[in-house]
Amino acid sequence: MAKMEDFVLPKMGESITEGTVLNWMVQPGESFEEGDILVEVGTDKVDNEVPATASGIMQEHLFNSGDVVEIGAVIARFEPVEGAVSTTKRTENSAQKATQKTSSEKPKQTPLKPKKAVTSSISNTQTSFVNVDRFISPLVESIAREHHISYEELARIPGTGKDNRLRKSDVIQYLNEGRPYQFAQSVTPEPDPTAYRIPQLNLDKGTGRVVEMDRMRSMIADHMVYSKHTSPHVTAYVEADLTDVVRFRESVKNEFQEKHGNKLTFTPLFVKAVASAIKEFPMINSSLDGKNIIVKEEINVGMATALPTGNLIVPVVKNADQKTLPELAADVNRLAGLARDNKLGGDDIKGSTFTISNVGTFGSLMGTPIINQPEVAILATGIIKKRAEVITENGEDRIEIRSMMMLSLSFDHRVVDGYLGGSFLKKVADNMALVPDLKDL
Repeated sequence: MAKMEDFVLPKMGESITEGTVLNWMVQPGESFEEGDILVEVGTDKVDNEVPATASGIMQEHLFNSGDVVEIGAVIARFEPVEGAVSTTKRTENSAQKATQKTSSEKPKQTPLKPKKAVTSSISNTQTSFVNVDRFISPLVESIAREHHISYEELARIPGTGKDNRLRKSDVIQYLNEGRPYQFAQSVTPEPDPTAYRIPQLNLDKGTGRVVEMDRMRSMIADHMVYSKHTSPHVTAYVEADLTDVVRFRESVKNEFQEKHGNKLTFTPLFVKAVASAIKEFPMINSSLDGKNIIVKEEINVGMATALPTGNLIVPVVKNADQKTLPELAADVNRLAGLARDNKLGGDDIKGSTFTISNVGTFGSLMGTPIINQPEVAILATGIIKKRAEVITENGEDRIEIRSMMMLSLSFDHRVVDGYLGGSFLKKVADNMALVPDLKDL
């Protein structure tokens, strides 16, 4: 009898505990070589290709497309064959499909069919404690919305994650158990009858071509709604005079590329300015956990980047405050290139502590960005535009053509007040106007 080996779903990042099977690239009976992509797996952060760790022949899949699998679980079995030659024909289309990290189609999933719910006679006597301060992830919120589970009901479900946080598997198990707390009587006080409630309006959405959201767009939508629901957003604005910096970049960009092999765009200059300002105002570099503010030790700057599909993703420049301008340029160009090619990995998009969104790339004068949870602030940079400005020098006014840019900072008013937000934003603008020292190049 042929020896069988298990194919285990590998770790895909420190904070990732489970993934969704999107597409099997090798079917039972087909052979593969070490390094061939066997399966595509989606997480709440990014889609990943999982390669074969050895050559062999696929025997069976233990999970189907749409199934949620724990990290470390056995997802398939194969017969190891030394020096096997792949029998799966890799056409250009299949190769492109195999390397595409960001799915353009939402995987088909078998709808969850909960067992019969508890009867009303039981619910009349059943009570449960409600964890009103519980953190609800966008993924869990999406599942709850699909099955019409309220926040109050979510708060009753026991969580198995860190600090009793609710995981996707907890909600799925709760549904399969028949939603035992659906009609439970809460021991928390009744809500204030004078509190504002969102009206349920039957709006006319009109007619036209229906376009279903792909998986990533759906995740983005959930993340944005969650952010606006969670954080009281306040946005502050300031102008930065980048005339000297624009002239500096124009004068050194060719020499910089020849010396370091990387283009000098404005983004690494902006990242450097932001990282320097964060060191002076560290509370901007934090997140909120219940009633506790976690001030991050590392300064990891995320860059909101457009994908070829039109969706957005946030690759992260790690330890931005510790890197030189050439090192920042190398990181920025590498991450932007991976994003364009749909090749960002899980480590490339995790761990950000502050995010920059360059809306000026699209010609926008400025924007009001939505905070990238669980951060407490996000910066938007507008288009650099030449215009006439009044310059005062030695008590005399004169008009000059200057390169100006609008900056906007959205911040979470639970953590960041107006003084901190405004002071940090002004410091970023001042840093951006500074010409780098030539010795740093």
